[in-house]
Amino acid sequence: MERSMNFDDILSHIGGFGKFQKILYVWICLPQILLAFHMLISVFTGAVPPHLCRSNNTTWALPASSDAFNFSLVTGPDGDPGLSCSAPGGVPSSPLAQLNHSTALALSDDHVTGVCQGGWEFSKETFHSTVATEWDLVCDNANLNNIGSSIYMFGLLVGAVLFGSLADKFGRRNIILVGLTIQSTFGVGAAFAPNFYIYVFLRFVVGTTISAVIMNAFVLGTEWTGSKHRMLAGIITDYFFGFGYITLAGLAYLIRDWRKLQLAISAPGFLFIFYIWVLPKSARWLLANQRNEEAMDLIRKAALMNGKPLQEDIEICQGYNDMVKMEERKKDTVIDLVRTPKMRRNSCIMFYLWFVNVLVYYGLSLNISDFGMNIYLTQLIFGLVEMPARTITLFTLNRSRRISQLAFLAVGGLACLLTIFIPDDLSIIRTVLAMVGKFGITASLSIVYVYSAEVFPTVIRQSGIGMGSMCARAGGVLAPIIYLLRGVSKNAPMVLFGLCTLLGAALTLLLPETAHQPLADTIEDVEGSSMSEDSEEGNMKPALYEECPTRNPDIII
Repeated sequence: MERSMNFDDILSHIGGFGKFQKILYVWICLPQILLAFHMLISVFTGAVPPHLCRSNNTTWALPASSDAFNFSLVTGPDGDPGLSCSAPGGVPSSPLAQLNHSTALALSDDHVTGVCQGGWEFSKETFHSTVATEWDLVCDNANLNNIGSSIYMFGLLVGAVLFGSLADKFGRRNIILVGLTIQSTFGVGAAFAPNFYIYVFLRFVVGTTISAVIMNAFVLGTEWTGSKHRMLAGIITDYFFGFGYITLAGLAYLIRDWRKLQLAISAPGFLFIFYIWVLPKSARWLLANQRNEEAMDLIRKAALMNGKPLQEDIEICQGYNDMVKMEERKKDTVIDLVRTPKMRRNSCIMFYLWFVNVLVYYGLSLNISDFGMNIYLTQLIFGLVEMPARTITLFTLNRSRRISQLAFLAVGGLACLLTIFIPDDLSIIRTVLAMVGKFGITASLSIVYVYSAEVFPTVIRQSGIGMGSMCARAGGVLAPIIYLLRGVSKNAPMVLFGLCTLLGAALTLLLPETAHQPLADTIEDVEGSSMSEDSEEGNMKPALYEECPTRNPDIII
C-alpha cells in the first residue's frame, strides 16, 4: 500500500540535516567568502590617500620622491584641506619645506591659490595605488568615485530583481553556476580595466552576480533543510561571509596595489567550475515545476547518503493538487506577491524589513568607522564584532522567528535613539551605543534571510527574496545620503535610523510565526489555510498539512 507524504515529511524521514545537507552547505558557503571580498573591496581599492597638488612653478617644485614630501600639511587636526585641491604653487623644495605650512606662506610673496594644474602627488604610506590615485578621482572628480560606488550598488539591485525571477524559472543551481562564472570573468576583467568608466561597468556586472549567488545559495540550502535545522541556512552562510570580511583585511594589508588585489579576490572564483558536477538541484523546486521523476531521484540519492533509504511505496503529495492538476496550474509571477490579502501584507512588511535592516546596517557602519586606527585594523574589528551578533541568533531563532526579529530590531532602534542624548565629550559612550545598535541590526539582518524564506511560498520564494533584496539594496544606496541631513541637525541621521528600525519592530508583530512549521509551497497554502491555534495544547498547526490530500494519480512518484 502506498503512503502519502509531503516534502517536509520526507525530509524528516531521510534526515533534515544529514550528510547530504552538510556537504551541500560546504558548497553553498565557500562562495560567501568571495562575495564578502567583492562587497567590501572598494574600502581599499577606492580609498583616497592624503594628496597634495603638484605645481608648475619651478620655485615651488615638489620633491622628486613622494616619500620626502610632508603630507602632514593636509592631515591631522591642523592640516589644511585646501592644499589637496589647490596650493601656493606647490611646496618649496628648498629647506623652507621643513618649516610648517603657515611659516611657508608667510615667507612666500608668490602665494597664489587656484585650481590644481599639475596633477596630484599621493601618499604611498598606506596604499601603493588605488582607483583614486590612478585616475585622479579627487577634488573636482571626487564625485566620480562616489558615483562608481552607487552604480555598483545599483548592480546589486538589478541582480536581485533579474536573477530572482530567473531562478524561479530555471532553477537555483543553474543561476548559481551562471552567477559564479560571470562574477569571476568580469571581476578579473576589472583588474585590467584601461579607464575608470570600463572599470565601473565591470564592477556593475559583478554587483548583479553578487545577488544571484548569495540569494540562490541561501534558498537552495533552505529548501533541502528540515524545519528543525532550517535556520542554519542563513546563519552558517553569514559566518562564512563574516570570515571573508575578516580575511579581506589581511589580504589587503599584504597586497597594497589595487589591480593585484582585485585580481587576487576574483581569480579564485574559477575554481568553482567543479560545482557543475557536485552542486545538486532543489528537489522542492523540481516538484513545484512538475519534474517529479527528477526530484525523486535526488531525494533517493540524499536518503542513501544520509543512511536512511526511502521506501519504494512513498508518494509525494502537495496541497494544491486537490484543486487543480499540476500541469494545469498557472505560472506564478512577482505580481502574486501582492495579489492576495495575506500575501500582500506579509510581502510589504518583509520588503520594509529588508530595506530598514540594510539602511541602518550601512548607516551605522559609516557612523562608527572613525576609530583613529589604520584602515586594516578597523576592517578587522568590523568583521569580528559581527560574529557574536550572528551567534546569538542560533539561540533565539529556534524559539521564535517573529520575537527574535522584533527584539533585535528594538535593540538596534533604541541604541540609535539613545546616542542623541549623549553629549559630544562622551564620545566613548556614543561609540559603544552605536556598536550596540550595529550588533542588533546585524543579528536582525541574519534573521530576515531565514524569516523571508519561510514566509514566501515555494512557487514565488525566490521572487520574494529577490524583491526583498532589491529593497535592501535601495537601503544601501540611501544610507550615505541620509548623512546629508546633518546640515539640518547633527542628530537627524540617528533619529531617522532609530525611528525606522522601531517601526520595523512594530510591523513584525503582524507577520506569522514560522518556527518549526512546514514551508508553504503555494499561495493557496498561505491564503486558504491559515495558521490556527490549538487552545488546549498551545500548538500552532497549519491546516494544510494535518493530512495529505486524496491520492492523485498524476502525482505518484
